[in-house]
Amino acid sequence: MAKLKRGEIEPHEDYGFFGPGSVVWKVWSYPTAPTVGFQRAVVVEELDPPLVAAVHATQGIYRRSRTRYDRTLKYFAMVAFAGSREVCKAADVLVKVHSKAIGQLPYGGGTYDANDPASQLWIQLTGWHSILYAYEKYGPGKLSAEEETEYWEACALAAELQTCSPDDVPRTRDGVRAYFERMRPRLSASPIARQAMNHLLRTELVLPPVPFWAKPARLAVARAQRIATIATMPRWMRELAGIRQSRLLDALIVPVMKASFALAHLNPRVELRLLGLISPSTVAVVAPVKLGIPPREEETLTPAEARARHGYPRPAEAHLEFRARQAERVFGAGEAPSEQGLVESQEILGPLA
Repeated sequence: MAKLKRGEIEPHEDYGFFGPGSVVWKVWSYPTAPTVGFQRAVVVEELDPPLVAAVHATQGIYRRSRTRYDRTLKYFAMVAFAGSREVCKAADVLVKVHSKAIGQLPYGGGTYDANDPASQLWIQLTGWHSILYAYEKYGPGKLSAEEETEYWEACALAAELQTCSPDDVPRTRDGVRAYFERMRPRLSASPIARQAMNHLLRTELVLPPVPFWAKPARLAVARAQRIATIATMPRWMRELAGIRQSRLLDALIVPVMKASFALAHLNPRVELRLLGLISPSTVAVVAPVKLGIPPREEETLTPAEARARHGYPRPAEAHLEFRARQAERVFGAGEAPSEQGLVESQEILGPLA
């Protein structure tokens, strides 16, 4: 990765939906977020049968592991840090991307749709919970009561960028726990779920190629992150998914990761260079925040204000005709869905390969 030069970094148009001083910037800008937190999120998500059916059908995580990680992490980071216009555009095109992830469930009958509000709520809460959990376990520790309240209110606000309803987002830690308990009977470690979870725990697949002499270090980093991510997963979830790891490893990895992340966090440029190794596209999103480059307009907006200003509908109401045509292709004509959304998404989320 080339050396970052402050004058070459493009400022955001505005502060987006959170801004400096927010608990979102505090938690999501710590190096636990794009590493253990994000990996935990995408691994745990696969226990939801409709979601993993969509993941398995597209095969994206297997065919282009590094690119898929890069694009998905970039979107997560955009919601937290990017300007409101850019985020609205990304959220809008993501509805079209998800419109191709529809089909018949491989187990138990029924259908799946990646734009289904229940699936989107599962993604939202596993993502925000995992980012916070990693921050608390391997970062500075627990938030204050006031900060935690603000964090879950922010999660609900960010849910307005998904097809789910923000009214369904719990506003407390107890509420989040209750949601996961309600979901637990619906979760399943099917063969495709176990395959996906184990694949997504292979951090080495998203790291860039290195010279022969550096491969042992690369594998050590990947192994450490795998151990750290598994250590955040409850025992019942590991047993369900057939993931084994000793309690000793769970304990030993904590001081190693806490020290590593704290050291990286001392220097924003080091953080950005490390981020560039796992997600090059995300660097441009995070760099203005890390380097203190103000946006062109120093203001924050709500998603509703941003949609009104930039001319975007609510995601739940976006591209209904296009989604209906996709459903007709898949369920009516038995054809493959159009990849128009994926093609269009490259402009904002990055190339597919």
